[in-house]
Amino acid sequence: MATPSTEFPPCLAIAGPTASGKTAAALAIASVLPVEIISVDSALVYRGMDVGTAKPSAPELAAVPHHLIDIRDPLQAYSAAEFVRDAMQLVHAIHARGRHPLLVGGTMLYFKALFDGIDDMPPADATVRERIEAEARAQGWPALHAELQRVDPATAARLPPGDSQRIQRALEVFRLTGRPLSSFHTRSDDAQPSAAARATTLISLEPQERAWLHARIAQRFDTMLAAGLLDEVQRLRARGDLHADLPSMRCVGYRQAWEALDGVFPMDELRERGIAATRQLAKRQITWLRSMPQRRVVACDAPDALGQVLQLARDWATAWPIR
Repeated sequence: MATPSTEFPPCLAIAGPTASGKTAAALAIASVLPVEIISVDSALVYRGMDVGTAKPSAPELAAVPHHLIDIRDPLQAYSAAEFVRDAMQLVHAIHARGRHPLLVGGTMLYFKALFDGIDDMPPADATVRERIEAEARAQGWPALHAELQRVDPATAARLPPGDSQRIQRALEVFRLTGRPLSSFHTRSDDAQPSAAARATTLISLEPQERAWLHARIAQRFDTMLAAGLLDEVQRLRARGDLHADLPSMRCVGYRQAWEALDGVFPMDELRERGIAATRQLAKRQITWLRSMPQRRVVACDAPDALGQVLQLARDWATAWPIR
């Protein structure tokens, strides 16, 4: 069981790839324990982005207090460092209210930053970004991925050659600082766990069979399309101040819809491309999770997955009762 300190009260966390059942697990826990949910999701922070983020519904949001949802306009950025600051403040505040903090989400960079620490990285630089984008137009993103492999092999190893958003950011950081992006993750392999890592019991929802997750991803994307994903993206485009290179518009689903509306590829390819991009995201999320040795794995495709999660949550709450 985790060992909390005065620096960080005891927390429960649920992580997992997209479509693994995190929201259902969190709401089930909320039905039996006095929790407040802290979202660990870089897309849910944005207002007006509901369909493509699978944002909890109004009744779900009303059933239990949620935090770090709808806190930014899509024009604004939200960094891992800001998440750590906000999450730590919320954990203490929730604990002071006599409730349990429940961290839930799939943005693994946020979890890693919270557990391992992260140095302050430089803000986005429009000039450097434009230079990188010009190089990508001339050479292609696989060529820039090869460059990243030379200067930051650790980051390149976890990014596919077509992941333009993350390749661009990694190269931008290197060109601005002379340091690879991976060096900003400050915790070494032999370092002692941070106060947050020691205080947090992490339940990881991971599929035994990828085919199960792939089917869920396809079903989820179909549901988003039926619920009006394209209409949502068209409304965002109609604002006139958003563009395809913003972090918000590079979220999986939104990026593909934006490109389809721009005519980058035929509209009838949107479903296939959106599902493929979501699969790639899930693969990266699972890779991140497997680097977290403290996690407690629950097979999300097991028939009794929810029961296992609830038992772990009850055991945790018994070990760390509200005082």
